[in-house]
Amino acid sequence: MSHRPPAPMPDTLSDAFAAAVLLSSTDKPDTLPPGRLSPVSPLPHSSKHGHHHPTPSSSSGSSGSVSRAPLAPASGLASRRSHSGEIPLPSDAPPRHRRTGSGPLIFTSGACSSSATSPLTNALPAGNICPSGRLAKPLPSPCPAATPPPRASRHDVLGSGTANYGHGSIVRSRGGGAVPAATDDDAVLRRAMSAADPEEVKRAGNDLYRKGCFEGALRLYDRALALCPDNAACRGNRAAALIGLDRLGEAVKECEEALRIDPSYGRAHHRLASLHIRLGHIEDALKHLSLATPQPDLLELHKLQTVEKHLGRCLDARKAGDWKSVLRESDAAIAAGADSSALLLAARAEALLRLNLLDEADLAISSASKLDYTSSCSSDTKFCGFLANAYLFYVHAQIDMSSGRFDHAVSSIDKARIIDPGNTEVVNMHNKVKSVARARSLGNELFNSGKFSEACVAYGEGLKQHPMNKVLYCNRAACRFKLEQWEKSIEDCNEALKIQSNYTKALLRRAASYGKMERWVESVKDYEILRKELPGDAEVAEAYFHAQVALKSSRGEEVSNMKFGGEVETIIGMEQFQMATSLPGVSVIHFMTPSNQQCCKVSPFVNTLCARYPSVNFLKVDVNESPAVARAENVRTIPTFKIYKNGIRVKEMICPSQQLLEYSVRHFGI
Repeated sequence: MSHRPPAPMPDTLSDAFAAAVLLSSTDKPDTLPPGRLSPVSPLPHSSKHGHHHPTPSSSSGSSGSVSRAPLAPASGLASRRSHSGEIPLPSDAPPRHRRTGSGPLIFTSGACSSSATSPLTNALPAGNICPSGRLAKPLPSPCPAATPPPRASRHDVLGSGTANYGHGSIVRSRGGGAVPAATDDDAVLRRAMSAADPEEVKRAGNDLYRKGCFEGALRLYDRALALCPDNAACRGNRAAALIGLDRLGEAVKECEEALRIDPSYGRAHHRLASLHIRLGHIEDALKHLSLATPQPDLLELHKLQTVEKHLGRCLDARKAGDWKSVLRESDAAIAAGADSSALLLAARAEALLRLNLLDEADLAISSASKLDYTSSCSSDTKFCGFLANAYLFYVHAQIDMSSGRFDHAVSSIDKARIIDPGNTEVVNMHNKVKSVARARSLGNELFNSGKFSEACVAYGEGLKQHPMNKVLYCNRAACRFKLEQWEKSIEDCNEALKIQSNYTKALLRRAASYGKMERWVESVKDYEILRKELPGDAEVAEAYFHAQVALKSSRGEEVSNMKFGGEVETIIGMEQFQMATSLPGVSVIHFMTPSNQQCCKVSPFVNTLCARYPSVNFLKVDVNESPAVARAENVRTIPTFKIYKNGIRVKEMICPSQQLLEYSVRHFGI
């Protein structure tokens, strides 16, 4: 038998894509690429010459399984591409049905080996062609004599995952964990865990995987591997379960172990390529995609090309300091398929930081830190000129420093310096972080000692090193407030708020400085923002009240009756009611009666609101004790709430929910 030498690996993605298209154009349009089996492949028919002919599939929902061309055994991969008992990879299903790197449906065998040659029997076409998630039974043969003995019927009901059905009807579990199992799943798990036959354990794991119970499937695959460690197919199945749990770093290692056992294992190469695309590892993805099949998967290849394009643009934009483009291109690369790349998330976080979007940057770097990057990045992986892990710590240090987490910043940059000691950017950032942390520590010591002028100088030295540090600006504003330098204090607060617009410490100090300068309009405006940011803060509420009183007094308005805090006031007559509702500010009146059950339920909450919003006047009217007030206000149903602002009724609510009541108090009271 003649053997065809293996095709050389393409040098670039463009070469791979061109080669794949060329191969596609010479084959039949509906031919299944060699080695790309459907989850349940049709049986080959033997001719009188002993050759296998392609068999059409009856599934309109499973692409890539219409016909199968004869395979050339000399490729070195095709003859060993399918492993018994493995989870086959998705075929060329529509994009909405594809899950990158996901594992697929499962074959089973009766031998503890990494490959098998036994044909499949009673095969069915792949795809979601059966109603209610059940697998169809084989069609009866027209020739009874040719019909094999009947097998025990299996009713495999698919799990209800959160993702779309993919090739082979595999579903992702809810929240990346196990789907709530049927009542007998625990019993199946216990029984399989005590079995001594690795194939029986593996079949039970496959059943749990089909239902989306990835944790249980993983336990059974671990048990099977303990019984038979060198089973490449079981390693592949374990990788698929790990992918279902979003443990991609471990899945990479499991695929690598499967390839150590069998270097020609095509599906492990394909799954590893998909994982590397998700992790943003372009060269590794191309390598394994080329080794997966003689004809690369065009959809995966296109995805890889798209990720590579946007990643390249992202790196070029970072070199040029174009942070808007870094943000745009990193988002595009993530959307194209690199959705689990910690490095791209870190680049996105760095861009957000440079664009003064500190909260979003903090969220992005936190997301990057949660990914399993340490187990999926080799020690020599490069990104933006950094060793990969060093770049992550480098960005973390910048965001920690900008957020005022100086100790964490020092720890992160120390780790980056250890990993990549020769990188100029890391060295410069290391010096900067250390210098800023020392300046902040010295400034705090001087401030606590009452040496406010010296503390100002210390914070100023830190700002020379890091001019975008909101904490140093705010600390220096506190020093200048103590030195009665109100204007300079406001200037520093303004700089801090340019960096983070909702920085409450800077708002508090600016509002207090405005008050010292008797600029009550600006002071009240800042306190109004603070009341929305800190609705339960009594000190803010009291400061806001006094600023309001001072503002009204400066305008010549009556303020003698304004009061702060207290308990819910009881109204016993019409004159008292009219006086209370005509006061400046906001008054909330609760019309009630102690015998009413709804009134009894809402009254404790009104007391809570009274303590929570001390600048608002809370009153209650017992309609039985004060019927004249109830008639004057036309109250027919209790509990009823009315809100007055500066003597004018602005809101009326009948039996409101607690949420609506508090929202209305906040809306009119702040």
